[in-house]
Amino acid sequence: MNQFRFSRRPDIGDKVRVSFEFFPPKTDEMEARLWETVTRLEPLKPKFVSVTYGAGGSTRERTARTVKRILTETGIPAAAHLTCVGATRDEVDAVIRDYKSIGINRFVALRGDPASGVGEPYRPHPGGYENGAELVAGLKTIADFDISVAAYPEKHPQSPDFATDIEMLKRKVDNGATRAITQFFFDNDLYERYVERVRRAGIYIPIVPGIQPVHSFKQVANFSARAGAHVPGWLAERFEGLDKDPQTHALVASAVAAEQVMDLVERGVGDFHFYTMNRADLVFAICHMIGIRSHEAAAAGSAAA
Repeated sequence: MNQFRFSRRPDIGDKVRVSFEFFPPKTDEMEARLWETVTRLEPLKPKFVSVTYGAGGSTRERTARTVKRILTETGIPAAAHLTCVGATRDEVDAVIRDYKSIGINRFVALRGDPASGVGEPYRPHPGGYENGAELVAGLKTIADFDISVAAYPEKHPQSPDFATDIEMLKRKVDNGATRAITQFFFDNDLYERYVERVRRAGIYIPIVPGIQPVHSFKQVANFSARAGAHVPGWLAERFEGLDKDPQTHALVASAVAAEQVMDLVERGVGDFHFYTMNRADLVFAICHMIGIRSHEAAAAGSAAA
């Protein structure tokens, strides 16, 4: 597939469900930006939002604090990311119970990356959960949580082959996963072929596409190389020469993501998870382009009429 085809139907916004991912802020300035983002996106009525968990569990307290604030101040269903890295089973279980005590009943359960970063060899913590499948099982022994797990349309970069990768996903599902959210991708044919492989393996939970708006093509290309995600040539051509033209870059980025989503809708997909990078403008524009309207704007329009 060389590129996407955009043809929005007027009723499409009523058939598409979205969720958003945030990361916990490290500074007061970053916290202010996050809450501007949450406030801007809340009227889109996401199915849920999730808050990431830093490599090596480095943001555990900030993750919990951010999820708790989203739950109490917005009412949006919120999920906490949780990993196996850098902790024993007892320590992870204690974190789960702490989350449960403040009203968190949704999790994104991940193996996680070492504190040294993406691409480094993973070694289970002594006495810890060995992988995402074991973590899902551990969560389910504590309560009947809603659990999202990761999926990889181009396979996990550390998996030897697709069969091994899909077998791990099947173990997560057998242990109680509710849905899988994919790593971002830019070739919808890869996603479609992956879903076909997954269904042939007897896995029937939703495989929700992870959509990465391109806030910076250079950064996304660099991260894609580390994460094993293919960047098509046509995508690079779209952003060629725009490094110093942020306005045009943003316009192109919103069009590219909206085209990708609409192409997936045409293929029968109804749920999408957006990696927001704690920025609202691109995601809001993309949602508007695919027909998802702010409920505040709709209410204001009705009142004016």
